[in-house]
Amino acid sequence: MTNDQIIAQISEFCRQADMAESTFGRRAVNDGKLVHRLREGKRITIDTLDRIQAYIATSTGTLPPPRLAEVPEKRDPKSNFRFFENRQKYLLFVHTCSEKRVVAERVGLELAAIHPRPPALRVFDAGVGDGTVLSKVLRTMHGRFPQIPFYVAGKELSLEDVRLTLEKVPDRLFEHPASVFVFTNMNYAEAPWLTPASPAVAASMIWHEVVLQGASSGEFEAQIAGLKPFLDQNWRANVSPRTGMPVYERPIALVLYREDHRFLLDAIIPRAGRVEANFDLVIASQPYRAKSSVNFRAKRIIAPLARALRPGGRLIGIHSHGQDPGLEIIQAVWPGENPFSVSRHELLRAVKYELGSSGRDLNFNAYADNRSIFRYDMEALPNEVTGTIGTSTAFAAWNAAVYVAQIEEDRLTDIAHSGRALDAAREVLRKHNGLWFYDESYVISRRRD
Repeated sequence: MTNDQIIAQISEFCRQADMAESTFGRRAVNDGKLVHRLREGKRITIDTLDRIQAYIATSTGTLPPPRLAEVPEKRDPKSNFRFFENRQKYLLFVHTCSEKRVVAERVGLELAAIHPRPPALRVFDAGVGDGTVLSKVLRTMHGRFPQIPFYVAGKELSLEDVRLTLEKVPDRLFEHPASVFVFTNMNYAEAPWLTPASPAVAASMIWHEVVLQGASSGEFEAQIAGLKPFLDQNWRANVSPRTGMPVYERPIALVLYREDHRFLLDAIIPRAGRVEANFDLVIASQPYRAKSSVNFRAKRIIAPLARALRPGGRLIGIHSHGQDPGLEIIQAVWPGENPFSVSRHELLRAVKYELGSSGRDLNFNAYADNRSIFRYDMEALPNEVTGTIGTSTAFAAWNAAVYVAQIEEDRLTDIAHSGRALDAAREVLRKHNGLWFYDESYVISRRRD
């Protein structure tokens, strides 16, 4: 069993028995820090595992599970390459579902609680994707803070997504000229500070500053389009042989701002080796796989982003919730399938644990369901989801369902020609007169000075 599986088993028992995890450790194996060590990644012996399961079995009156030889997890780097890199699924989902717009609206609600300080309002998007959410949020920010300079940083590993995001930058620079944009391919623990963790990697970093001439969006667009050769040559990713996940070849920081506002922006333009985080707003919309462990999410993604908040700053996290018609389609094909097993409550507990004493000045807000959970829809005409449902509509529904559930390509191949997929999509569309999904949100905020 993996550590995550053992922790999940212990946590479920402690919840049902109303027992503290430290008490469980002392009673089961005479070690009150057992669960703490497991969360840190420490390994335990087979004998200790047997004692844990024997204690649970004795307490619940069940038989302990039979011991199985542990089989190391094997990852095929190609099949495990980041799900969102499937451009066809991604683009079809974006253009047929309203998630981007609804997420941007939810993020925009946090602006009322932000109190920016000189010299700029600082925003970090932890996975800009095609830039749709970020550009919508920036429009809302301009309406609320029209005279305040913006420092806008975004992390994105995908070359194609960086291109799509850059296409949206000219209009933002025209409407809000006092803006600095920074895009990077570094990981979550490095990107807010634009500083690679390894000195050796830092020595290979590419720092590219683009000072845009002119005063029209057309002029800015032409100059940004000229970045294509630079991006093609440098914005590259490899697949880690250890994890099967994408990693950058060389760290990059791409900085863009207007020449005619250089003087005004001098205090917020980042310089290599002298970059602060201190963000007023961090957007973490779908920054992890649905099936990733709670410990991975907490340690590798959310905790580093929480450290990047300035006093009064807010991190809004959003991920898929399930329990919606989209999941019904998935379960009609794969009964019992549920990739949305980690709730916001469990994640926030893990983040708080991971941050330890450094998180004492943070507030962890899961909120009630009616505030946290929100819905977005597959956009279709009423006559497209009633009566005879066409193949294109059924396919769009199926694509959206498997995209949200992040079903692996090899599993999709197995049923591609069976007809079960589109039949399941049609049945759910008729049942609900449409298709929708639920996301859930949470907020981590740093107390103001």
